[in-house]
Amino acid sequence: MRAMDTAEPGASGSSARRAVLGGGRSTWARPARTGAARRGRRLLLALLALLLAVGVSACGSSGGAGGSAAGQRGPASAKLDDPNPVPIGPAPHPVLPVTVHSFDGSQVTVTDASRIVAVDQYGTLAETVWALGLGKNLVGRSTSAAFPAAENVPNVAGGSGSINIEGVAAQRPTVFLTDTVSATPTMRDQLKALGITVVYFDPARTLDGVGPQIEAVADALGVPAQGQALAQRTQHEIAAATAAVPQQNPAPKIAFLYLRSTAITMMAGPNFGSHALITALRGTDAGAAAGISEPFVPITSEAMISANPDVFLVMSDGLKSIGGVDGLAKIPGVAQTTAGKAERVIDMPDTEILSFGPNTGRIIAALAHAMYGVHPA
Repeated sequence: MRAMDTAEPGASGSSARRAVLGGGRSTWARPARTGAARRGRRLLLALLALLLAVGVSACGSSGGAGGSAAGQRGPASAKLDDPNPVPIGPAPHPVLPVTVHSFDGSQVTVTDASRIVAVDQYGTLAETVWALGLGKNLVGRSTSAAFPAAENVPNVAGGSGSINIEGVAAQRPTVFLTDTVSATPTMRDQLKALGITVVYFDPARTLDGVGPQIEAVADALGVPAQGQALAQRTQHEIAAATAAVPQQNPAPKIAFLYLRSTAITMMAGPNFGSHALITALRGTDAGAAAGISEPFVPITSEAMISANPDVFLVMSDGLKSIGGVDGLAKIPGVAQTTAGKAERVIDMPDTEILSFGPNTGRIIAALAHAMYGVHPA
């Protein structure tokens, strides 16, 4: 990261040497014959030594590829340059009908994928539909599926994934993709009464589950070959991004915080999807280290000080809702932690950070860049 800092003193030193020595080889080779010349030469050497020392110091303080997240200071933001899922190929032709096992335990037969509604809390299912090449068939999504390419697709669910049954029905879907958390038991009964074909998926979000879920969505839509190819590509990107993260000793303690105004401030434990991101970033889950076993617990001063994270990982809108980094410092215990003292906060857009879909490899790479200044090979 400081390569330019090192190069600039070297260039300045060369310029200074040429200026004092006249820029010619014969001038450099000629022995000094006066006291003034000797003094000038000593001054030049002292100047070069000083410039070299500055350059080495700059390199040593760098937080580049080998830098420590715990040793860096200040906030940083991670964001995908292009959040649109990249289609695996041209629009495929689904081979239907197909009968698949739904996560609610039922067997579902899908006969038509021309009008797809895909809703879950993190936008994963809609991103997957798009990356399979079926974006033109997507007629309904949730607020969390906010990638630019889908901005004109009707929103049929709120930011929390709460489904608007009337909104879904209005899109006349031939198949509705959701999960068993977004659709409550009452909603499931309503969807069944409306005669809508619904396939339910696992609501859990883990790195190991990314590939299987992509393939499950593809199978339900009659495009299994595209699902296998997309899963393979995504897993390759995840592996490349993870391999590029520098090994840390000791591993930085990273706490994932869920923030929704000062009324809702919670810290995640190992049973939440953020644990997989922390592991991919070669960190230690501060919530787990503090003994948290639930997905989330309300932040208390005691729990925060006990966790003592080196880095906070948060969603951008959540951080904004509490007044940014300054507002975060007012949450009990935060100012007493290593991360709080250094204002070491990494934020990423809510619609990206926990999607665990086709963009997962790029998300890990963006987080690693924000934390360590590295890019995947």
